[in-house]
Order: sequence, then structure tokens, then C-alpha cells
Amino acid sequence: MQRPYRHAQTPLTSLRHALLTHFTPTPQHPQFHPLPAVSSHQTTIYTPAMPSATPVQDIVSSTSDCIPAEPKAPSIAPSLTYSDESDDQEELVHVDHTRRRRASTRLIAQNARDIQRITGETTAEFVGRCCGGGCCLMGSSRRTGIDYEPVHEPTNEAYQSLGLHINEIPINLTGIAELPEKTVSFKSIPQPRSMPSPSDSAISLGSERDSTHVTGTAQDKQASRHDLGFVDTSIQPPRFVQPHPPYHVYPARIHTSRELTKVGAEKRTYHFDLDITDYPVEDGTDFKVGGAIGVMAPNCDIVVDDVLDALMVPRFQRDKPVLLVTSKGRWPTVWGDDQPRELVTTRRDLLTWCTDLQSYPPTKPLLRVLAEHASAENEKKILTFLCSAEGQGTFCDFRTGPHMTISQLLHAFPSSQPPLDELLSCLQPLMPRFYSLSNDPHESYQMRDQKQHRLIEIAVTVHETNDWKRGCRTGVGSGYFERQAQRFLKAQKAGQKNPEFYIPMFKGLMANPLATQFNSEGPMLLIGAGVGIAPFRGFVQRRLKQANCANKVWVLQGVRDSLLDEIYSGEWGVHEDEVKRVVQSRRGEGRYVQEEVRNQADLVWYIINAVDGRVFVCGSSKGMGEGVEEALIDVATAKGNLEREEARNFWQLKKEAGQYIAETW
Repeated sequence: MQRPYRHAQTPLTSLRHALLTHFTPTPQHPQFHPLPAVSSHQTTIYTPAMPSATPVQDIVSSTSDCIPAEPKAPSIAPSLTYSDESDDQEELVHVDHTRRRRASTRLIAQNARDIQRITGETTAEFVGRCCGGGCCLMGSSRRTGIDYEPVHEPTNEAYQSLGLHINEIPINLTGIAELPEKTVSFKSIPQPRSMPSPSDSAISLGSERDSTHVTGTAQDKQASRHDLGFVDTSIQPPRFVQPHPPYHVYPARIHTSRELTKVGAEKRTYHFDLDITDYPVEDGTDFKVGGAIGVMAPNCDIVVDDVLDALMVPRFQRDKPVLLVTSKGRWPTVWGDDQPRELVTTRRDLLTWCTDLQSYPPTKPLLRVLAEHASAENEKKILTFLCSAEGQGTFCDFRTGPHMTISQLLHAFPSSQPPLDELLSCLQPLMPRFYSLSNDPHESYQMRDQKQHRLIEIAVTVHETNDWKRGCRTGVGSGYFERQAQRFLKAQKAGQKNPEFYIPMFKGLMANPLATQFNSEGPMLLIGAGVGIAPFRGFVQRRLKQANCANKVWVLQGVRDSLLDEIYSGEWGVHEDEVKRVVQSRRGEGRYVQEEVRNQADLVWYIINAVDGRVFVCGSSKGMGEGVEEALIDVATAKGNLEREEARNFWQLKKEAGQYIAETW
């Protein structure tokens, strides 16, 4: 969350902010049409504090337009004006086509005082929050006065992909990280025992007097009372992997699935209709427009088997019920309290549903465990070096270099085969992923099997990164969605009428800003790029069904190429062409959505100063999110006649008032 900017206001600027913040015009809302060609007396406005930037072009008839005024009849309600490259523009408007200069790197800190001023932390606090204590201050080059010994690096492909180049290490290593505390262990299940399913892990078997006594959190107890029946962990996680009450992970059946992007698009995006007809009813909470669901995505089966193979876990043990005992912590419940637990589960379920195998960089505790169990002398030396004070700089480069997985580390150092419980003690839990609804959940129903089914819709873009073995790999959540979509489509192609595939989800975040700030009356501008546009589809569907909200919603959608990756084209409802503008960055002249924000300055300024006006931004924070925020500041400087810092503060005040809502990641 960004810290609010505090600007010392003079009486003049206070008056100006008061006028801008509290002015609430009430214009009529006519049908949209292209704005007439502007007059020749355009004003070029320069951004003060950015001498290297090109001027921001804007259309301002006079300085009296800086603050919105009562509209004149018959209509001055802004519409989506035509961009300079529009084919159907009626009259040409002179626009400078010079590409904006890319921002250059600027030095913002060069000493400890600067760091403290920017971060609010002392140097010690800043370093301690880093990746392990001091690597930023130490180099990885050879030091004088220290005796080194040669070391032969492993020659396998996994090690080479790590980017390590350690030909020699100091003979005497100091400050070696201690072995992490072992907090996880496995025990055999006492026999005889009338057991529930292997993964019904809300049951504890370690009580002295009552073997059916439930330990753990109150949520664990509630889960055990809720249902002690069979849990199919092929479609949903073990029972203890549950969010806070009253929510429970629910296997939502996939009603339909399709790929939204075309062949050749840089990123693949899939659409899902999930059947929530039988979702458990909780008081006071319902699916909302703009809300998000949580998904407990499991690790890929191939990845799990690969880790088990690397650890030499016998196949007969992988799915065998075992008593998991933890001495402290929240793991593996994710939402549980920090306390000891005893749970019945399987080794496969723990790696599939509870342990993140690819999202986090390696830590010193993890490397220390690998070093302790490495039988090859050269592997042990390298791993120990990475855990030492002398190897701090190399560890920093290693940790912040190419992203790696647990499987990759185990293959890079094949002689290290730590017991699974010791490895689990130093790995991160697998966290849920959240996805915004792309429809109005109160209006989406389909008939199937002579029954009305309630549906929610989501869009998921597949995230990919480099992989040492397969060239590239997908993220945990997006990869799981793609695998389920492909299985569903393959089954349909094979002739199955209603394939049964599921997504383990829970109601999750229905109180996020996109849902809570949705207003059914005031005008709104929706700005997004890529899959960030998906939640706005539900907004538009809701708006276009309300007669009193006609002409009160506008969409600016950024895509690379509309022929390949424009999602939901033609699915926004009636008058889509009048409310939505698509901006392409890789086709035609190529422009980004933030440039269109500047082009639509009249519309932006009208909406943000209207009664209950809202500006929503959704998408990636890098590039799009930052660019749109700067564009909005440019609009405020031009239309509000504000200094740049005043314009920044203006949008901060609008954000605090709930009129400017940015959901970026």
C-alpha cells in the first residue's frame, strides 16, 4: 500500500483543493457521439519537474475550463473521443506523433541517510530485511589474505542452470548458518484403528487417553465435526487446508472453459464458468460484482513425483497414511494458529497441497539442510560456502539470479537426499491464489441436466518463466488452470457431454476495493490492460441493464494486438463500441493505455469531479499501473491548472475518498 502524500498547503492551494474536491456538477448524460473538431487555439502544457520529457498535448479552450462548470445545453457530457489513429474520425486534429521519451534511471540514494529517508529504516533494519544479513555490503570477488582451495563444480545440467561459478572457496569458513530447527516429523499410525480417509487430517491420533481427540485450532475441530467422510484429494485439498470459518474449500465443477486469446498471442488467457449452485450458504456474504474468489491450486503431479524421486522416497510410502506431527507453527494448515499439531495425511498430499515448490528463492536454512545431507564432498563444500559469511555475496547473487525450484536444487546437488520431514521444516506453505470475477454473479445462470445452475466466471492468464528442464514452466495457479482447461477441452473433443473437472475454490475476497467501491449511480471510467480488464466486464454488464445508468460507464482497454489477445471482444453487452475503447501497443502506430488516458483528458476530468464519479484501474503495476497513474497526474495538471505535486495530492485525496480505486499487482 502506498503511503499517502502529505503536501503542505498554502491558503491559495487549500482553496484550490477545496474547489476541486467538493465541486459536484450534475450534468445530463446524452447519447455518445464524437466530440467536434477542436479549435486551433490549443494550449501546450509542459510538465515542470521533467525537463527531459516531451510536452503533454491537451485540448484546453481557456483557463476557465480548469475547474468543471455547469454544463450548457443541449449537452457537454464527455464521450470517448476518437484517437488520432481512428479510421472513422470525422475531422483531422493536429497531434504530435513524436514518441514519448522513455524515462531514464535516476540515482535516488547514495548513502545511509538517503536509504533511511526513503525507506524509513536504519541501515541495520534495511539490511536485516534483505535476503540474509549483509550480502548487499559484501562483494563476491576473491579477497586478499585468505587461503583458498579449488573445488570441482557439479557437471549436471541443473547445476549449470543455476549460474554459479565457484572454482575455489576459502579453506576456513566462518559464520556458517545453523541447522534449522526440525518442526515436522512422521510417525506410524497406531493400530488397530478405525480410520477415516487417509487425508481426513482433522483427526489426531496422539492423545494419551482418547485416540479420537482433536488437536489444533478451533477451525480444525469445526472441520472435523463438519464432515468426517471421504475427501478426494485428487480434486480438493485435505480437510485441514481450509480458510477461516465459515468458509470451506469447495470443488466447483467446470461448466465450460475456452481459450480467449488466439494462436500467436504472447500470453495465453483462459475463461472458466464455474458451477457454484451447491456452494455452502453463509450468512451475510454473497458473490459480488468485482469480487474475487480464492483458489487452492495444487502443485503439478509431475513436479511432486520429481521431488519424491530426487529424495528417493519409496513409491509404496508416497500414498501411505502417516501421522504428521508438528512442534509449532501454522504449517501445514495455512490459516491455522501457531501451535503443535498431529494430523493424518500422506506424503504426496503434503507436497501437492501444502508446500510451495517453486515460488520462493532458496534460503540459507534450506541450503544448510542440503549441505548436511550431501555425500559428495564438492557439493557439501559449495553448499556450506553459500551458508557462510565468506559466501554472503555469492549467496546474494545466487538468490537474486535466475529463478529456481526445489526440484532444480535437488537435481543440481544430487548427492543430497535429506529426509522429507527435515526438508518440509524449512519450506514455505502453499498459499491460495485470488482471481477476480469477470461477470455479474447475480445474473449468470445456465440450464444443464434439466436444472438451473448458478455460475461465476473468471479469466486467467498463464504466467511463464524459464525452466532448466523444459525451457519454460508455468506458475502454480495459472499452470493448474491451464491444465484443467486443456483436460476439459480434450474430454469434450473426445465426445464427453459433461466432463467432470473441478477447481477447489472458496468465496474469498468479496470486500476488495473493486467490489466495495462499485457504485450503481455515478459515472465510472474503467482502465485496464491484459487480464486486468476481466473484472470490469461484470461492471459493464450490471450498468447496461440499468436504465438510469445509461451513458455512465466507459472502458479503456489496453492490448498488444486486438486480433490476438483482446479478451471478451463482443461480450460486454449492448452499445459495446460506444462505451469501450481498445488501445493496441503492438499494432498500428502502437500506443499504450496510459497514452489514451491523456487523450481522454476531458472524460477523465469530468468523471472524477462528478457526483459519485469513480475511476478504476486494474492490471499489472509494472508499466501499466505506474504509467496510468502518471497519466492521471498529467490530466490533473492540465485540466485543473495544478502544479505536479498538487496534482499528485489531488489523486491521493480522491483515492482516500474512494473515487480513485487502483487494484494492481
